[in-house]
Amino acid sequence: MKCVIIEDQPPAQRILQKFIEDVDFLELAGVFSDALQAMDFLKVENVDLLFLDIHLPKISGMEFLKSLPNPPNVILTTAFSEYALESYELNVVDYLLKPFSFQRFLKAVAKVPTQKATSGLVQKNTLKEPQKSHIYIKSGYEHIKIRLADILHINSDSDYTEVITLERKCLSNEPLRFWLEALPASNFIRTHRSHIINTDKIEKIMGNQIHLEGGHKIPIGRAYKEDFLKVILK
Repeated sequence: MKCVIIEDQPPAQRILQKFIEDVDFLELAGVFSDALQAMDFLKVENVDLLFLDIHLPKISGMEFLKSLPNPPNVILTTAFSEYALESYELNVVDYLLKPFSFQRFLKAVAKVPTQKATSGLVQKNTLKEPQKSHIYIKSGYEHIKIRLADILHINSDSDYTEVITLERKCLSNEPLRFWLEALPASNFIRTHRSHIINTDKIEKIMGNQIHLEGGHKIPIGRAYKEDFLKVILK
């Protein structure tokens, strides 16, 4: 779930960043000290969730929220309780009263509607292409042909992804969410915020680790484990 923090106090920013970092299915896309900076970002980037402070410089969080024609999910964060009623009239997901605990943070995130959260747990691909046998990977100025059956796993590393087979490793310019949409869900499953695996390549599962062919070991994130095991062991 791609999220953004809009908060002008550095200590509050750091707390939210740490909480987001500790949740596998949350991906922090940006941190902004005022709403006008965030507005420019939202014009060019798709975001699933905003953590929005109410008292901000230049324009308040409430005014900012009212100005958005099609806002993402919003969790308000504030030290003032008097805005709670008005916030729910704006269809916010939750209202976090500072200081809040990690458990209260998790409870708020769990309320985010799944129809807007497109990057959460194990994802099922709706693009069914059973006849597809290969894919072209854009790597720099090249397009490299890779057989789907040869892919072991795909790893995300900040600005790029690695597509790994037994014979080679290809760096791709595409983000991990691109591969979730491009690859057939019947064989490729996300097991961690940074990993997609080819289920045909699994040799065994031990605890929170998947052992693939060729000695590759991939972690299972806490948020992905239950759904992953349902798919594998059904």
